[in-house]
Amino acid sequence: MIKNIIFDFDGVLVDSEILVAKAFAKYMQNFGVVIDEKEFVNFAGKKTVQIIDILSQKYLIKDQQKFFVDIMDIASNIYKKELTTVEGAYDFISKSNLNLFIGSNSLKDRIIDGLERVELNKYFKPEQVYSFDLVDKPKPDPDIYLKAIEDNNLNKNHTIIIEDSVVGVKAGVSAGVKVIGLTAGGHWHENRDEKELFDAGAFTVTNDYQKIPEIIEKS
Repeated sequence: MIKNIIFDFDGVLVDSEILVAKAFAKYMQNFGVVIDEKEFVNFAGKKTVQIIDILSQKYLIKDQQKFFVDIMDIASNIYKKELTTVEGAYDFISKSNLNLFIGSNSLKDRIIDGLERVELNKYFKPEQVYSFDLVDKPKPDPDIYLKAIEDNNLNKNHTIIIEDSVVGVKAGVSAGVKVIGLTAGGHWHENRDEKELFDAGAFTVTNDYQKIPEIIEKS
């Protein structure tokens, strides 16, 4: 019987992956580079600094510190104005009677701020939030999930992880926990193949939060 759920944050609880893509697409225009927001799906789940490093090398951007500061500024403004929950997430969370946790490659302060903005903070206390700044290695390493499991003495067989990215699914699988792939976020456009989550190790994939209770019941 499943008693615990560990959610990824960006793209699983809040529909922020598409907002980050929008910020990067807007910034790259400064270098005469036109990138469709959909192209950023390949970066889903990665830390912002990793994306900046990849793009800097590809487009010969020398000042990565300025790149980081500028992206954070653009993304923050978009985040404040446009952040919403992933469709179905709020309803699912509000009705759940399971133990809920978050395991994310984002910063803890940013996660807590995002939870407040979409009014999910009543369901997740700060001590239920696990982020990459609390561990040595971010996803796809399993450290974030293992810390949540160990700190709360969770039985892996009674726990489910919900993820939207390849790196996240790999992290969950490496932690020894069943992973549900979720494709309900805005960054999962119609031409993106859910097979990548299956290939990463998800035992099932859904684009609808309403189907998750039945999936959990059968797990």
